[in-house]
Amino acid sequence: MTPGLRLDLPDAAATERAGRALARGLAGGMVVTLSGDLGAGKTTFARGVLRGLGWEGAVKSPSYTLLEHYPLSSIYLYHFDFYRFADPQEWETVGAAECFTPGSVALVEWPEKVAEHLPAADLAVRLAPATGGDGRTLELVATTTAGERCASDIQEALTAP
Repeated sequence: MTPGLRLDLPDAAATERAGRALARGLAGGMVVTLSGDLGAGKTTFARGVLRGLGWEGAVKSPSYTLLEHYPLSSIYLYHFDFYRFADPQEWETVGAAECFTPGSVALVEWPEKVAEHLPAADLAVRLAPATGGDGRTLELVATTTAGERCASDIQEALTAP
């Protein structure tokens, strides 16, 4: 739907601020993919989403647990990390499909590991180290109207004075 949007994130606080902005537009049934190399800021972005939804507890990478579930008052949020998947068929073994419901939001790190099973993303988020310096580059591709609203919220939050 929307051509990619590219934004600069000078530091971890900006990455978290982008996640907080995304939280404003999230609704049940949405899927947001988070791509990028190890250490790119995917979990920092997810922490911002959770803070934006009112979560005050710890937010950790689900690299070893595969999934962190956050039962918020407004929505169920599932934070997946498929980095350790060696075979996409593990999707069936762990029952991941059961988490993608009209009443939940899924944040999915390493979506390429389960691409053949993953529902279509409303918003694809890609984080990468900035060229020639500190910070990160954030790329957003929205494929639904809901995803476009979220991308717009992020752009507004990062460019507002």
